[in-house]
Amino acid sequence: MGSQEYLNKMQVRQNYRNLWHTDLMSTIQADTPYCCFALWCAPCASYLLRKRALYGDMTRYTCCAGYMPCSGRCGESRCPEFCLATEVFLCFGNSVASTRFMLQDEFNIQTTRCDNCIIGFMFCLQQLACIFSIVAMIVGSEEIQEASQLLSCLSDMVYCTVCACMQTQHKVEMDKRDGKFGPQPMAVPPMQHMSRLDQPYPPTVGYPPPAYGQPPPQQAYPAPPQQAYPAPGYPPAGYPPAGYPASGYPPPGYQK
Repeated sequence: MGSQEYLNKMQVRQNYRNLWHTDLMSTIQADTPYCCFALWCAPCASYLLRKRALYGDMTRYTCCAGYMPCSGRCGESRCPEFCLATEVFLCFGNSVASTRFMLQDEFNIQTTRCDNCIIGFMFCLQQLACIFSIVAMIVGSEEIQEASQLLSCLSDMVYCTVCACMQTQHKVEMDKRDGKFGPQPMAVPPMQHMSRLDQPYPPTVGYPPPAYGQPPPQQAYPAPPQQAYPAPGYPPAGYPPAGYPASGYPPPGYQK
């Protein structure tokens, strides 16, 4: 994906109308056990969430979900599980962000201002810690060195906490997608069976299923009424009726 295309995608993402099921501030209350799991086993959580975001179909996997220049060039088609494991361990931040972008693009989810402030504060703190480390290395002051170490520890703590909250947010959103909070708005209808020509008529659709090992019930129809036919012999008795002219052709008195 080119840089201009990536910027266009970011602008489109800002105009999404839907919201996350839970914001970053409420993720700990929404799913505390998973938030702890995402904090202490962050790469494992990122691996499982990406696979779940792909609906378990690893043939659709692309490195960093196609949002990075390296996407599609790492041999994902040959061994997607290994490539995903490498991504979540070596590029953990990108793996979390890629899963987030996938969910936002799929469900048209925007990021709230509060979430943007939290993520922006995390990035700013990391940049500030990096600047203090460079200054401490150049100046050689012990005070600045200690300050840079404190900032680095603080930025790491904020980074791990925010990533855990983000992954919990993704998990809750996919729980909503999979209908774990209630029935889905539009469930997939069951496959309908059509009556074929080789099936007996009338079909047994609509009748209760038979017990196991018993034949299906047959529809009973009343027998047609018996019709009384005349006795054998022709012509029948009493034919022709009285007053009917005698047989013969042409009839008497016929003039050509």
